[in-house]
Amino acid sequence: MRSIAIGLLGAGNVGCGVVQLLRDNHDAIARRVGASIQIKRVLLRSPGTRRPIDVPAEWKTTDPADILADPEIRVVVEVMGGLEPARQYVLEAIAAGKHVVSANKALLGTFGKELFAAAAQRGVSLHFEASVAGGIPILRSLREGLASDRIEAVSGIVNGTCNFVLDTMTRMGASFDAALAEAQVRGLAEADPALDISGVDAAQKLTLLALVAFGLRVDPQRIPTEGITRITAFDIEAARTLGCVIKSIAAARVDHGRLLARVHPALVPMHNVLGGVHGTYNAVLVESRALGRSLYYGRGAGMMPTGTAVVADLVEVCRAIIGLGDRGTGVDELAAIVDVTPASLDDERHENYVRVTVPNVPGVLGQVANCLGAHGVSIKRVNQDPRGPGLPVEMVVVTESVTDAELRAALAEIDGLPTTLAPVLRLRLLEADPLD
Repeated sequence: MRSIAIGLLGAGNVGCGVVQLLRDNHDAIARRVGASIQIKRVLLRSPGTRRPIDVPAEWKTTDPADILADPEIRVVVEVMGGLEPARQYVLEAIAAGKHVVSANKALLGTFGKELFAAAAQRGVSLHFEASVAGGIPILRSLREGLASDRIEAVSGIVNGTCNFVLDTMTRMGASFDAALAEAQVRGLAEADPALDISGVDAAQKLTLLALVAFGLRVDPQRIPTEGITRITAFDIEAARTLGCVIKSIAAARVDHGRLLARVHPALVPMHNVLGGVHGTYNAVLVESRALGRSLYYGRGAGMMPTGTAVVADLVEVCRAIIGLGDRGTGVDELAAIVDVTPASLDDERHENYVRVTVPNVPGVLGQVANCLGAHGVSIKRVNQDPRGPGLPVEMVVVTESVTDAELRAALAEIDGLPTTLAPVLRLRLLEADPLD
């Protein structure tokens, strides 16, 4: 049987998952590919670090040239993360005529245009299934399973850390800080979790979903993005009284040729399919012209789920090598994709949850209502949480459906009131059930 040599850039959790899967399932994978996939080198920053599995000494190297300049290595698997030196290594691998598999959403979201163009010019493949939603084959489903359909919208939960934190707050009654600390103890959040809890990680993934679903490339920094850091136990309980849970949602759709994209926490009805996504699970809803709405659900993070997606890409690349030689597949169309700027969300309409912190004195509700009314925002429901004489009141206003522009103007005025004690929190309310 033929053998295909590969090199791994990195051996953290995901890299170790790849090694274990290639070991455990070697014979089955070889039958599917028609060749034996053999790891030849693994690039390590710290060779002495303890890892979930043992990496054989003969594979270990600290010199990237041992992989990038080795003519026997046909495929490079980039699982080191970050922007640099990952970008430079991937470009060197492509220039050397090597196919690349990456799990790095930050790299592809930021430098995807450059990398896809380089791969297309050199005639090699660049695959990135594991960069979005861990083990869920969402990109392959969009690219292949729905190739005959016209995709109109994608939305869902794509960050396992945020979902774990919010789910722990909801089901265990934990504070935000306690839930985040638990995620870190379990290895579900980095020591510096800023990219996750700020929504930036989800925006980078949404960029790749839009790229594959719509053929449009957008800078993730241009996507309106809100994190979950302002969500409190009060908001979790208030959502419960409204029959909802709070989830971090990433959404993109095409409307009359315009790309509308956003990442934000939202109130999701408990019987909405996304309301039942717990722990580190991810779920992506796809709306397409012929099929309608479909759901893709599974573990969104972790050594083995993400490793599974990496190996699936590796199998596809190696099959192509056996069938086509070193000619790349699936890159030309990505290299030719048009860059776009997300359209304004001003005309987007939603019902909204608005939390206003005010002193417990007469007249403050009237002031808030006047600000909303002056900008055409109708009130559907109001709840107040008096904590006792002299203590602030958390006032919850649920609005009727209103445009983003109207609501933002009203909230800016409320924030400017002398009686507003903290910045207003606004959360959108999602529809009852997107699969009906």
